[in-house]
Amino acid sequence: MSEELPSREHALQILRQSGCSRNIIKHSQAVSELATEIAKACIERGIDVNVELVEIGALLHDIGRSKTHSVHHAIVGAEIAESLGLPKRVISIIKRHVGGGIGAKEAERLGWPKDIYIPQTLEEKIVSYADKLIEGARRVPIERTIKKFSEKLSPPVIARMWKLHEEMLGLVGDCRCLQ
Repeated sequence: MSEELPSREHALQILRQSGCSRNIIKHSQAVSELATEIAKACIERGIDVNVELVEIGALLHDIGRSKTHSVHHAIVGAEIAESLGLPKRVISIIKRHVGGGIGAKEAERLGWPKDIYIPQTLEEKIVSYADKLIEGARRVPIERTIKKFSEKLSPPVIARMWKLHEEMLGLVGDCRCLQ
């Protein structure tokens, strides 16, 4: 397994070769664009973040949707990324981007392997958060996403989404990337 990040072009090629639809690729590009803006806003505020990791992790975050559109796409995506020898840092982004993260009890209920599925690093948090602000390929307010998810996800997941939102606001404040 290499720790070298694929280029943007290679990441897009990986998505196509894995069987991701044009819509998933457009979504991933939009998430990557927003996540990169957030990461750069962090840098401008003196916060250390790996912008390249954010960009590539965001591009590949939904690779599991080439096989399933259920919540399990995070696990499937991590397996695909591992089989391709992608860096562990990218695999963690893929595995931890769903909702505001999946807690241990929820993961067990889903039948997932014992692991951590809540974003830990700033890069993981940025990608997870940017994903919540993109519906299809367009930006939407966090309130819209949370309202939509509130109908089908448990209160702890919704609480983690709000917590992630508050954390991102605390980092980048009134950055126009969040508007």
